[in-house]
Amino acid sequence: MRQSTAAALRGALVAPLVALALAVPAALVTAPAEAAPPAQMKTQAPGFYRMALGDFEVTALYDGFVDLDRKLLKGASAEDVQSLLARMFLDNTPGVQTAVNAYLVHTGQNLVLVDAGTAKAFGPNLGFIVDNIRAAGYDPAQVDAVLLTHLHPDHANGLLTPDGKIAFPNAEVRVAKADADFWLSEEIAAKAPADAQAFFKMARNAVAPYVATGKLKPYAEGETLLPGVTVVAEPGHTPGHSGYLFTSKDQSILVWGDLVHSHSVQFARPEIAMEFDVDQTQAIATRKKVFADAAAQKLWVAGAHLPFPGIGHVRTEGNGYAWVPVEYGPIRTDR
Repeated sequence: MRQSTAAALRGALVAPLVALALAVPAALVTAPAEAAPPAQMKTQAPGFYRMALGDFEVTALYDGFVDLDRKLLKGASAEDVQSLLARMFLDNTPGVQTAVNAYLVHTGQNLVLVDAGTAKAFGPNLGFIVDNIRAAGYDPAQVDAVLLTHLHPDHANGLLTPDGKIAFPNAEVRVAKADADFWLSEEIAAKAPADAQAFFKMARNAVAPYVATGKLKPYAEGETLLPGVTVVAEPGHTPGHSGYLFTSKDQSILVWGDLVHSHSVQFARPEIAMEFDVDQTQAIATRKKVFADAAAQKLWVAGAHLPFPGIGHVRTEGNGYAWVPVEYGPIRTDR
């Protein structure tokens, strides 16, 4: 009795559904053609990366890239340089793609920007520091200190907006006195080679509004700038080229500016200099010392021209060194 009743109920439910299915036009049950995918985005993700450093927060900022001619690397044969580039799968046509990075450090007391990028002085592939500060959740007006590693245009031109106004209205700009005395001197500029004079002019223009408002403050050797920040002299690339060591609790990171322009070449061969080094011999000596110290101390480092985010470690490898980039991941506060 129970089985007969169940069968009857099934029949009562299934029969109308079968009839409905038979009544549906064939066109509606045919599988639809695959829809075309949306257009490709052709844009990269916002250029910032964050990490914790003790109680500090470090945000790497991507300004863009420049293609550097391998011929700018001095002290090795073209074949040696090409071999080092090739083993890292780097193309050098029209040049080696080279990042320009800056770093924003929130210490809890200060919001510190190390280097300001290029603005639009060298075309559309650079000049995104301010955009990426905003993408990272901050406003340029919240920056209260800009520490320049040196006064080359890819580090200082971003102090200004495209219309020539102050980009960081509430910040003091600090740079080593040796660098300011060199790049801001009209007398030295007048004696410089013709192809170098533009660098002097751009340096003067970049800081002019800050000079006018009393916000450019060159510092002397040994001067303390901010709590938790130590100046590390790194002469050679420019006379006053400097790194900044940020320390919170038992953790430190050295933002080293232009110690390296080619990660594929200069870690393995630190004796290879860069065309733009004012004193190539001194720049090589500085690089070797900082590499040795960073490797021995297992120090976090951050470089202006290392592949973004430009944060990682240096380790010894054979007679040279190797670059060990940071791994992308969550902000860890339990270390």
